[in-house]
Amino acid sequence: MSVPAKRNRTMACTPEERVQLFETLLHVESAVTCQELTCQLIEGDFFNIAAFLPNQFVDLLILDPPYNLTKNYNGTFFRRRNSYDYTLWFQGVVDLLIPMMKPDATVYVCSDRKTSSLILPVLEQHFFVQNRITWEREKGRGAKRNWKNNTEDIWFCTNSRDYYFDVESVKLKRRVLAPYRINGEPKGWQEEGNGNYRLTYPSNIWTDLTVPFWSMPENTPHPTQKPEKLFAKLTLASSKENDFVFDPFLGSGTSVVVAEKLARKWCGVDINSEYLCWSRKRICAARHDPIIQGYDAGVFWERNSFSQQRRTSTARRREHHFEGSLFE
Repeated sequence: MSVPAKRNRTMACTPEERVQLFETLLHVESAVTCQELTCQLIEGDFFNIAAFLPNQFVDLLILDPPYNLTKNYNGTFFRRRNSYDYTLWFQGVVDLLIPMMKPDATVYVCSDRKTSSLILPVLEQHFFVQNRITWEREKGRGAKRNWKNNTEDIWFCTNSRDYYFDVESVKLKRRVLAPYRINGEPKGWQEEGNGNYRLTYPSNIWTDLTVPFWSMPENTPHPTQKPEKLFAKLTLASSKENDFVFDPFLGSGTSVVVAEKLARKWCGVDINSEYLCWSRKRICAARHDPIIQGYDAGVFWERNSFSQQRRTSTARRREHHFEGSLFE
């Protein structure tokens, strides 16, 4: 048995933890209420349990379905389909989710380059497509006959034209290399002890993210894990405290871990019980360590900028606990 490197902080569960954490999972076999779903992890196939979930309980839907790729998710295989069949599959997902969304709900849909072209017509049919976010994921295989593909898309959609969006909560803090002054005073930037910085409004191109890797405490063995910082931007911009965040393809649990850290209600579904055990363990840890790497003092820092990661308002949010939400 190999011994991990000293700096390897990848999270996993021991066999004993899996047995214990499995007992905290919810198994839905009949209709449940919004209150019964609050801060619960549901084991099962979303297609089978969707009929038991309540109507209009979702404020923010994080939809990160399997892309149209053949991939092994811890023994559960999703196989690439032809374009028509994948579009039909995705249409089926959306049809099940629409009744669960509040009239003013927001949905963010993750995809890769090829999948984007398949799901966009479905999204345009059912939602108001507000924007496409493209984010740099750093990793990606090189190609001798093509450009290396290291970006993914997130479609920003709303259920109506009346929706919540808080741009002030997702400003990016950038280092200013050539600051501009008027009468000797900073213009649009601030002098700080370790440099000069400007708060900027976010665009739909995100290059400040670090995909979780083995030395980061948020990392798990999941093959397609998203960064907490990525989902924190979506959660802060498009939901308020106590709003309900729902993720029907939870994977490693990042969306609900972020929701817990940011004092939202949440529920996640996944077919893989081990993934859900990882999620529960991460949620337990989030109660004691609410830090989101790259987010501090109410702003998002550009990659590699210095940050003290102070326990400010984020830590205070953890004092608010949804009853029955966590396994201790």
